[in-house]
Amino acid sequence: MATINDNYLKLKAGYLFPEIARRVNTFVEGNPEAKIIKLGIGDVTEPLPEACRTAMIKAVEDMGDRSTFKGYGPEQGYGWLREKIAAQDFQARGCDIDASEIFVSDGAKCDTGNILDIFGKNNKIAVTDPVYPVYVDTNVMAGHTGETNDKGEYDGLVYLPISAENNFIADIPTEKVDLIYLCFPNNPTGATATKAYLKAWVDYAKANDSIIFFDAAYEAFITDDSLPHSIYEIEGAKDCALEFRSFSKNAGFTGTRCAFTVVPKQLTAKASDGSEVELWKLWNRRQSTKFNGVSYIVQRGAEAVYSEAGKAQIKALVDFYLENAKIICDKLKSAGFEVYGGVNAPYIWLKTPHDLSSWDFFDKLLQTTNVVGTPGSGFGAAGEGYFRISAFNSRNNVEEAMKRITEQFKV
Repeated sequence: MATINDNYLKLKAGYLFPEIARRVNTFVEGNPEAKIIKLGIGDVTEPLPEACRTAMIKAVEDMGDRSTFKGYGPEQGYGWLREKIAAQDFQARGCDIDASEIFVSDGAKCDTGNILDIFGKNNKIAVTDPVYPVYVDTNVMAGHTGETNDKGEYDGLVYLPISAENNFIADIPTEKVDLIYLCFPNNPTGATATKAYLKAWVDYAKANDSIIFFDAAYEAFITDDSLPHSIYEIEGAKDCALEFRSFSKNAGFTGTRCAFTVVPKQLTAKASDGSEVELWKLWNRRQSTKFNGVSYIVQRGAEAVYSEAGKAQIKALVDFYLENAKIICDKLKSAGFEVYGGVNAPYIWLKTPHDLSSWDFFDKLLQTTNVVGTPGSGFGAAGEGYFRISAFNSRNNVEEAMKRITEQFKV
């Protein structure tokens, strides 16, 4: 009989968001008249920007003409898109990133998991707690962890707790770790990082020969000019960090699928014989072998993000979701909730009222208000007692959800 990858058996019974969907579906089956408002997963609701739609329509027409038809494209992404990303997302901010160091993909979620293909099994890995579940689960799947303890923490991972007590900013570890996951603006807490804070991490990584996995999927929501959008705004980061970006939240590509990862050519790690190996070469080899690239049509849509019309339309989209976040924060605070995030980020992180557990508050919120959020414990043990609400929805739904919650809960 064929055998399985036993590491999958270490995983919790269900990934967080399918479990949320299961509970919601069960509730709806018993309450078919309920008008559910979903502020749980970070899925956008507003249409793709017109500039992107127009570019994609033109690209479809290109595919209908032999002279402009495209078959397999470069696995790393078309040069015309990579050049615009390098120029406008990085070089315009003083980051020395070349187009050849950018790899276009079908999602930052995919890349944060797939990047483990090029790293060994003996690395000591640090994650914040709470944290985006994909970072932890993909390491479990790859066999980089042991079993879980009573709190649900995996043996083999170094957990860096973040809470209101430390302003949701993890302390630099005192022990040596090899791989470090950082996400700013943070999912799930909405916290942001200053240049000084990221400089401390870069200094730590360089001193310990560590690699930082920097997830900047929500950088478009930063409105404070003093905050960095990229880790490459920090001197020395090209020696110790790679960065994940996405078109999902800024341009609404959650269903269209386009993102990219930056791997500086000077970034190296050690082989088992002690020699230094360029990670760019390994990632390029991995992508060339396991990935056939993002479709021409989608990449043309992503290219339009950098047009003048595209930039204006995306700013309007981001501003819309940030206004949703402000409404949520203001309404919840007025009802007495302890609220964090929601500024420079599309996520609101709140303390559950009346000492309810994260899942108990989820169930109570669903049953009494028909509003869906995300239990903080689903992001890690330190997320217990917290709850995430997403600003990604229509204005009418956000206002109605806040009306329901504030009428039902007075903290």
